[in-house]
Amino acid sequence: MNIRRLVIHTLVACLLASTPVFAVEPGEMLDDPVLEGRARDISAGLRCLVCQNQSIDDSNAQLAIDLRVLVRERLVMGDSNDQVVDYVVSRYGDFVLLSPPVKASTYVLWFGPVLIVMFGIFVVATVFRRRNISPIAAGDSSSDPTSGPRALSEEEKKRLADLLDDSDRNRKTGEIT
Repeated sequence: MNIRRLVIHTLVACLLASTPVFAVEPGEMLDDPVLEGRARDISAGLRCLVCQNQSIDDSNAQLAIDLRVLVRERLVMGDSNDQVVDYVVSRYGDFVLLSPPVKASTYVLWFGPVLIVMFGIFVVATVFRRRNISPIAAGDSSSDPTSGPRALSEEEKKRLADLLDDSDRNRKTGEIT
């Protein structure tokens, strides 16, 4: 019987923990369900400037609470959804929008990550390309021992001939040097 009770309590706890949690406090909610629905729609598209990856609807930060209250006050005053959003954007900038519009002032937000990745690929490709340039193609075959045989210079030929002559002479006389 105790095990059954433990299983039931565990299941209830899991179900309660898995339900979505909204940060909107009951005291913030509007009495009019239509206005409250509009407030929720607007809040879902506004970024919490403290948390940055949450909407103000999901955040418990004080600034998010203030923004939720502001949204509801503007709706009660008769503003449309667009007017409320425009008001918040005029105070906090396009960054407050979870999906900022594509315009000249937000190009960095939209295209910056792509440009950074492209620059990184360019740098990596350049480094690998420079590593793979053979010394012969670069005009210097002396630094690469794997480049194959090359012709001896006149000075090297003379030195080789002298060494061979010395070697032949030593072999004939039996001297070891």
